[in-house]
Amino acid sequence: MSDIFITLEEAAAFEGVGYEAMKKRVQRSPKEYNLKTQAREGGGKDQVLISVSSLSAKARKAYRAAQKVDGRDVIIDQRAKATPWYVEADLNHYIEGNKKRFYEAVELAARVQDFIDYAGPDRTGYAERHALGLGISPQTLYRYMQNVLEANAWALKLEKEDGQSREYFRALALCRKPKESGTFPSLTPEQKALIENIWFDKRFAANLGTMEMLYERFEEEAERRGWEEYPSVKTVSRYIKYIMETPGAASARYLAANGTREWKNKMMVKARRDATSLEVMEYVVGDEHTFDFWVQWTAPNGKVKAVRPKLVAWLDMRSRCIVGDVACVNANSDTLKESLVKMIYSTPGGVPKMLHVDNGKDYTGKSMTGQKRSERKIDFTFDAETKGFYESIGIQEVGRSLPFQPWDKPIERFFGTVCQKFSKWFESYTGTLTGSKTYAKRKKDIDGMLERGELLTMEEFFDLWTKWKDEKYHTRKHRGLVDAGEKWITPIELFENAPRYDRAAPPREYAAMLLMRADKARVYNYGINKFGTVYSDSELGKYIGQTVGIKWDIDDVTRLYVYASDGHKICEAVSAEVLAFGSHCSQAALEKHMKAQKRQKREAEELYRDFTTPYELRVEQGRPTDAVGKLDLTIKAAREPKVVALPDDKEYRAEAATASKKKRSSAGDEFLGAKADSALSRIRAVNE
Repeated sequence: MSDIFITLEEAAAFEGVGYEAMKKRVQRSPKEYNLKTQAREGGGKDQVLISVSSLSAKARKAYRAAQKVDGRDVIIDQRAKATPWYVEADLNHYIEGNKKRFYEAVELAARVQDFIDYAGPDRTGYAERHALGLGISPQTLYRYMQNVLEANAWALKLEKEDGQSREYFRALALCRKPKESGTFPSLTPEQKALIENIWFDKRFAANLGTMEMLYERFEEEAERRGWEEYPSVKTVSRYIKYIMETPGAASARYLAANGTREWKNKMMVKARRDATSLEVMEYVVGDEHTFDFWVQWTAPNGKVKAVRPKLVAWLDMRSRCIVGDVACVNANSDTLKESLVKMIYSTPGGVPKMLHVDNGKDYTGKSMTGQKRSERKIDFTFDAETKGFYESIGIQEVGRSLPFQPWDKPIERFFGTVCQKFSKWFESYTGTLTGSKTYAKRKKDIDGMLERGELLTMEEFFDLWTKWKDEKYHTRKHRGLVDAGEKWITPIELFENAPRYDRAAPPREYAAMLLMRADKARVYNYGINKFGTVYSDSELGKYIGQTVGIKWDIDDVTRLYVYASDGHKICEAVSAEVLAFGSHCSQAALEKHMKAQKRQKREAEELYRDFTTPYELRVEQGRPTDAVGKLDLTIKAAREPKVVALPDDKEYRAEAATASKKKRSSAGDEFLGAKADSALSRIRAVNE
C-alpha cells in the first residue's frame, strides 16, 4: 500500500481536517510525508499527491473502508440509500437507556472492522475462524459486515455535508432498533380518542375514577357503537399509563380532577421574589392564622368555652420580622385596626409604606379601604372625608391578594413554621385545621381538658406566643435571609440595622379616634336612635331632620360622638331616659327634659334676635374692646417632643380646633373678670 498516492483533498477528508490544515501539515513537516507531483489533465500547475502509508492510522483505516467499493462517492451512492434508524437517533438518549447493549456493540464493531480490513489469504477460512471467536455464525458475521459498511457510508455522507465525524454509526448499526413506543397497533384512532375522553372527563376525574371504571364505560360505548372487536383491559391500561407519562398529561388530569383553584396552587409555575431591594417597613404582608390547638376563653355572657385562638399578624418582607400581632377568637375589622395600631406604636414597628393584605372582608371592607369591596383596585385618590383606615394612619399603597391564591403572601410560609415549631408543643394540639391530611388529625378530649382546667387561658397562651416570637423566632438564623445573602441573618438584627422606611406616626389620640366605629344617623326631635336606644343631647336640637356622622367606642356604647357634615364635633350624645306615661313618669326625668326644652327655646329665640338685628345695631354691639386686643393669643399647648404626622381628617381637626377655642374663651373670661373687679374697686374709692 506504500505505492498508493491520493490527492491532498482526499487525504484531508480521511484525516478529518480541512484542506488548508492538511496543506500546512505537509509544509511544516515535508520529510514525514511521501509526496510526488503529477501533471493535471487540463493543464496548469502540477497536482501534489501524498502516499497513503504516510497518513495517520485513522486516515489509513478510513481509506481501507472506502476502498471496499470504487471510490468514496460511489460508496455513498451505493450503500447510503434507505435511511437507517440510527441516522436520526439521539445518541445520548439511546446510551442512557441502553448502556450495556451500546458498549457491547462498540467492541463488536471494532472486531467486525478488523474482518473488513483483512487483506490476507484464505478470507473464507479467516471468516469462519473470526466468527467462531465472536461466538456467531459466518452468515451473521457477513450480515454484520454489511451493516458496518452501510454505517460507514452514511458516516462519510454526513461528514461530507457538515464535516463532523460519526464513527459511532458502526456501533449503532449493530444494535437492535429500539422498539417504537406509543404505537398501540391494536387500538384504532377512534378507540384512543374514546379512552382519552373518558379518562380526562371532568366528572370522571373529580370522582377519582379507576381503570376498572374506565374499561366498564369503554365496553358499554363499544357495544353501543357496534364494535365487533375491541382491546382488552390490559391494553387499555397500558395506553393510559403511556398517556400519563407524556409531559403535561398529569397536570391536565389534575386540573380536571381538582379544578382551576387547586391546580394553580399545586401545579402552576411560581416565581421567587427578591426582598433585598426593599427597606425595612417598606413592604408589609398581613394575614390571619388559626392555631391547631385549643385554649380556654370566657365569653361576654360569662360562659367558659374551648376555642382555637386566631392570630392577626404582619410580616415585614425585608427582615421577616413579625410586627403588630394580636390574638382573638373571631377576627374582624376592629381586630385588624388594633393590630395595625400596635404595629405603628410598638417596638419593633413603624408606619409601613405598602401593605399587601388578604382578600377577606376583614381586610377589604369599606371602613378599611374607603371604597366598596367589589372594587379590587384600592385607590388612594379619594378625599380625606371618605378615605379608609389604611390611608388615615399614613399608609401610601395597599395591594390585595387574588382570591384563593395564597402563594403571593409569604406570611403563609411563616404560619407553616409556627405549626411545626410552636403549635405542636401544646397538650391540646389536635392537628391541622384544613383536613388535607387526615392522618395528621390528633384525637384529644378537649371538653374533658376544659372541665379539668388543663387548657391555657387566652392571656397565658399569648404570653407564651410572645416569648417564642421574641426569644426563638426573631433571634434565630433565618434560612431565607441566608439564601438572600443578607449581612444580618436573624430577623430582629436585620430589622434594627438595615436601611429603614421612616414616616412619622399620627398622634395617638387620633389613632384612638380611628379605632371607633363610624356610621351615619338621622336626627329626630327626640334624638338619635341607634342599637335600639335613644341618644340625646341639647345640641342635637339644631340638627333635627338632618343626617349627621356618628362614632362610638365598641367597648362603650353608652355614648355617641356626633359630627356635622363639615367635620366639626356637635356633641357627645348619651343614652337618654325614656319618659313613661302618667304617674309612672319620673319627676326628675321630667324636670330634666323640660329644662332641656326651655334651653332649646331660649337658644332659638337668641338666634332669632341675632338674625333680625339691623346692621347698625350689629356694628355697635360687636365693637371691639381693649380687653380682647390684649389677649395673648400666642400661648400654645405643651406637646410631646416626638414628631407626629398631622392628620388631614376634618373631624379630628375640627375637634382640635373646638378644644383650642374653649381654652382661649376661658382665658378671656378670666381676664375680663379681673378687669371688672379692678374697675369696681376704683369706683368705690371715688365715691368714698
